[in-house]
Amino acid sequence: MPSDRPERPLAERLHVPDVAEVPAPHLGLSWRGLDGSDVDAVLGLLDRCTTVDQAMMRLCPVEIAARIDGTTETVTDSLGGFGPDGALRAMAMVYLPPHDVAMLRSFVTATIDPEWRGRGIGRALLDWQDARARQLLATDGRDLPARIGAYVGEQLADRRKLYVAAGFSPKRVYQEMRRPVSRPVPEVPLPAGLRLVDWSPELDDAVRQTHNEAYAEHWGAQPFDPESWSIVHPELAPAWSKVVLAPGPNGAEVVAFAMTSRHAHSWRQLGFSEGYTEQIGVRRDHRGRGLARVLLAGVIRALAADGIESSALAVDTVVEGAHRFYEELGYERQGAQILYTIEI
Repeated sequence: MPSDRPERPLAERLHVPDVAEVPAPHLGLSWRGLDGSDVDAVLGLLDRCTTVDQAMMRLCPVEIAARIDGTTETVTDSLGGFGPDGALRAMAMVYLPPHDVAMLRSFVTATIDPEWRGRGIGRALLDWQDARARQLLATDGRDLPARIGAYVGEQLADRRKLYVAAGFSPKRVYQEMRRPVSRPVPEVPLPAGLRLVDWSPELDDAVRQTHNEAYAEHWGAQPFDPESWSIVHPELAPAWSKVVLAPGPNGAEVVAFAMTSRHAHSWRQLGFSEGYTEQIGVRRDHRGRGLARVLLAGVIRALAADGIESSALAVDTVVEGAHRFYEELGYERQGAQILYTIEI
């Protein structure tokens, strides 16, 4: 049986540069690494850019702050570009999810003040990110497949061209969908013997294990250990996150879940309040019983009870029939995020 494992060791495939060059002085900015004292400036820059970029999803301030000030297990490096007036005008991050098992992954993200775009800063930052990603991947020491990835909104044509020119290829499309909570929610019966409950801390590890089983065959998915799982949902809303329990030999077992977050930082620019379902999964031996519909109906009702206006999620467009499933529940397409990658 043929193997997907690359023929050459990772150390040879990475082509690690000795130095990650920061953007040149002629671009008009001075550069240094970011730290905890820069969090407010970073959030202000992101706030200025998200309106111009018409981004559906805003980066989580809690997660950004944790990466910048080093309070997360995620391996992160960052670079800030400061104008003559001392204001932060550009930033870039490279981060590696902790505890990857089957593949080593590095993700890059960058933001440039709208007034400073079109000067070549984006390409210079991407060169630095590519170099730092390769350096950080090399420090892991394991000989595994590797990936450098970046998520780009489909509406950002210039940014998509930039990644293609740098050697990235579109790998996956994640369709963003939302529905007004005020619309009627379909009546979805819960199969006999099962219970629908809110997520709670005592259920969390069982939800993690169910996630690992449910996503085992999904493209790009990696199993979570307790440490990596603990940082996945920094803005989790327990009352909006639902779990299906089934009787088992040792008591109730988690067989399905929907994890929904409260990204309140994005509501002002969205113009409405919203719950965002980050993950939904059903254990293989309970599929085909309508549990995903049960979960989402429960999420929507919980949002309505709290006066929230919208329910949103993202769908992998490669999964056959997935978008039709969500459309039947009233979700409508709003845009898409494209994952661009360099496979190493």
